[in-house]
Amino acid sequence: MREIPKEIIEEVEKLREEIEYHNYRYYVLNDPVITDEEFDKLMKRLIELEKKYPELVTPDSPTQRVGGRVLEGFKTERHTVPMLSLDNTYSEEEILEFDKRIRKTLQEAEVEYVAELKIDGVSIALRYEEGRFKMALTRGDGLEGEDVSENVKTVRSVPLRLRKPLTVEVRGEIYMPVDEFRRINEERQEEGLPLFANPRNAAAGTLRQLDTSEVASRKLDSFIYYVVEPEKYGLKSQWEALEFLKELGFKVNPHSRLCRNIQEVVDYWNEWKERKKELDYWVDGVVVKVNGFDSQRVLGETSKAPRWAIAFKFPAEQARTRVIDVTIQVGRTGVLTPVAELEPVQLAGTVVKRASLHNFDYIKEKDIRIGDHVFVEKAGGIIPQIVKSIPELRTGVEREIEPPESCPVCGGKVGKLSPEEVAIRCLNPHCPAKLKRALKTFVSRDALDVEGLGEKFIEKLVDSGLVKDMADIFYLTPFELAQLGPGVGQRTIAKLLQEIEEAKSRPLYKLIAGLGIPMVGQKIAKTLAEHFGSLDALANASYETLQDIEGIGPEVARSIVEYFRNPKTREILEKLKKAGVKTEEKVTKYDVLRGLTFAVTGTLRRFTREEILEFLEKMGAKVVDNVSRNVDYLIVGENPGSKLEKAKALRVKTMSEDEFLHFLKDRVEKKGYDFEELMRSWKG
Repeated sequence: MREIPKEIIEEVEKLREEIEYHNYRYYVLNDPVITDEEFDKLMKRLIELEKKYPELVTPDSPTQRVGGRVLEGFKTERHTVPMLSLDNTYSEEEILEFDKRIRKTLQEAEVEYVAELKIDGVSIALRYEEGRFKMALTRGDGLEGEDVSENVKTVRSVPLRLRKPLTVEVRGEIYMPVDEFRRINEERQEEGLPLFANPRNAAAGTLRQLDTSEVASRKLDSFIYYVVEPEKYGLKSQWEALEFLKELGFKVNPHSRLCRNIQEVVDYWNEWKERKKELDYWVDGVVVKVNGFDSQRVLGETSKAPRWAIAFKFPAEQARTRVIDVTIQVGRTGVLTPVAELEPVQLAGTVVKRASLHNFDYIKEKDIRIGDHVFVEKAGGIIPQIVKSIPELRTGVEREIEPPESCPVCGGKVGKLSPEEVAIRCLNPHCPAKLKRALKTFVSRDALDVEGLGEKFIEKLVDSGLVKDMADIFYLTPFELAQLGPGVGQRTIAKLLQEIEEAKSRPLYKLIAGLGIPMVGQKIAKTLAEHFGSLDALANASYETLQDIEGIGPEVARSIVEYFRNPKTREILEKLKKAGVKTEEKVTKYDVLRGLTFAVTGTLRRFTREEILEFLEKMGAKVVDNVSRNVDYLIVGENPGSKLEKAKALRVKTMSEDEFLHFLKDRVEKKGYDFEELMRSWKG
């Protein structure tokens, strides 16, 4: 093992400490002391050193927060102490009765409580050893939880190193901020997916994602409120525990309150019942805890819940109104969403005039008609939706809501992409309503990879009229871009135009993937590029020719033919060629691994997951997701998942990344190829 200079080790450690400190200032205290640019420089230097000296990478390094791994599933782990749920109540009478029972058991005239806002999130247990993050477990069944450590590492307010080197377990809540919940539900609505009912469901769904980069993109946050075995740290009360958690570097809710008696708890509940809308996270009540740990031990617990704590829930808010009309919105993916136009009604602090009806199956299931009296509530306290109609109040003039026969924006055909789909879509791939989404796909990393064209920039380009179809990005001029207003300076323009110029030379499969042909993702795009070698040949392919290609079924073949039959598609293709975009390429595919089937597990040093899969296919191998007896080799990286155990059980051969490259080199040279040349050129 090579010797690493002492000054490098010290610099890496110092950078980690600095970065964690600034994370704490930004995400926990909301009080940064350096600029984003200065922070990025620190992170960039650490990444640079860890790439040069991979031996120095540790699980608690700030670089390990950034999602990029695809997990293979979640193993379960037993909780050190059961994670119990809470009894709950909605009434003042019951909370007073709770206090009465507490005082009677403890034989005290008054009991001190801690009142904490009840965050609508996912309960989490965090374990640390000598101050370093070790594991994160969900509640599960209370006795065992799922290990979601890799996903929780992406939550910036969860420290990877504590401010004291303690071995400790703490518990709290991972939640989704209001703006993020709204953004994700809007995206799901546009894509015809079911909406998350509340932020808790959204946070839970996010934590169970297998792609850690997807988790990182959703900006989850945390509040920690409980110390397991607090007596180990000399803590005597819940209030002391909250202060202790702050000292360790955890994010603790600033609105918790020490209450001298139950009446102060009720006052707190009444206050936050009105003020909850001020928060950037959703709360559904107040958690009331007896403050003293000695008192908690005396009170004990049932098999399901502690006797010393209770959830004092806020009442759900609903309002009654009437459906005046229904309009149809066309989302960026072409999904047609019916929206109820309502008689204005006051609900949860705002006037509601419109409510989502989600889809036409939802309308049928709820039996909602134009003219109906209905109950409305806010999904997750945010998005207005109709929860039920009131058929008893119908007069006979109400009208059923029928799906539209054509797109209200472009007049094109509407329908479903598959029999299983719930959403009805505009089937015209060039509908103006879809343009922003189409552009986002076209310039994404999996397609032409124009990094400078983010969502906000795309909005500006489309809203200004500079871009009317995806090919228009190749005709943008410095003068036109300069008219887009503040934030679009000469450097930005020069960099963007350079990126667009480079995008003209991307591999053919990336161009095909970027076109947004329904049912054609990157994998099918690669198959099409390798088979046809040019966009013109693909555009002129018949239904029968396409169906003869392995992996192309009748529905995909039909979708491709219909896409290229559209006159607007032909116009876009001509514009792309005229702009100098590469629309054909010589297919170079080596046959050194032909006849072999590979699977991959864990994190590799030299390849990203996307790169190794593409590389194996380029070498002629078949690549599969799951291990079976048909797999010849499993390539094993760091932190392998369940595939490795399965491979051992099935006696499938395994090899490390280095062993794979030696194996490949041997086969390449036997075939008469130059290995170094192949490694340099394979991406092209």
